Amino acid sequence: MIYDSILDTIGRTPIVRINRLAPAGVEMYVKLEAFNPMSSVKDRLAHAIILDAEQRGILKPGQTVVEATSGNTGIALAMVCAAKGYPFVAFMADSFSIERRKLMRMLGAKVILTPAAERAVGMIARAKAYSEKHGAFYTEQFDNPANPAYHRNTTGPEILQDFAGRRLNWFVSGWGTGGTLTGAGQMLRLARPEVQIVTCEPAAAAMLAGKEWNPHKIQGWTPNIIPSVLDRTVYQHNLPVADDMARDVARQLASKEGIFTGVSGGGTFAAALEIAHTHAKEGDVILAMLPDTGERYLSTFLFEGINEGSDEE
Repeated sequence: MIYDSILDTIGRTPIVRINRLAPAGVEMYVKLEAFNPMSSVKDRLAHAIILDAEQRGILKPGQTVVEATSGNTGIALAMVCAAKGYPFVAFMADSFSIERRKLMRMLGAKVILTPAAERAVGMIARAKAYSEKHGAFYTEQFDNPANPAYHRNTTGPEILQDFAGRRLNWFVSGWGTGGTLTGAGQMLRLARPEVQIVTCEPAAAAMLAGKEWNPHKIQGWTPNIIPSVLDRTVYQHNLPVADDMARDVARQLASKEGIFTGVSGGGTFAAALEIAHTHAKEGDVILAMLPDTGERYLSTFLFEGINEGSDEE
């Protein structure tokens, strides 16, 4: 395939069957968003928001774009802005992985670090203040309706097309901005109402379950706000996932299936495994969203204890 722009390669990500980790009697699949050009589902969000702003005339040629991000959205926006010629400034808490900062800067972005103690609310406040001061376009990923709309138009239809004429009983997705869960979930509920939709969140910060937010290690999941774009009526089940479980399942996907995903992907598949073992019926089919690649977590606890030296005996 020949494309006119890197942006034309966003989406149409593959769905792959799980062969060794799935329990007997249940079919499990994962949608690999790491096949997007900057290796995460946030490529969809970034493209959607910039396209929408251009079409509505609220983003002018050469205008600076600003966002508060845990990393993947910032990396995606840096790519989109580089391809389209917009300067980009990311505000990111200093607790997020170093590789994310470097990737954004490699793509031409400016990265401004905020204290981790300020959480997502602090990042957002600083990004908003910066955009107002400098006349920049603030993308507002947590509140921008273009975010879930793009998933209604792409992610959801991709799943429906891939499972056309096939059984699908469960759809599992974590939430960060809520865009994937909302947009894809709404399309599935409309077209395939028999599909049970499951969301998952950190056990330490199970905000949809009514608990208080506490720090957790599943980057990209559950900021200390519930985004306005998140449709809380779209899911029927909500499962908490412990940090260590998310890490361990991500490692199992790599070593047992050859599927290399990040901690949030491990958390999502951990929830899918719980559905498979405790809720699914014989013959059920489960699809889990894997948001990104494990390479985004090289400096995190996902790689703790991984040997850097020789394995020779």
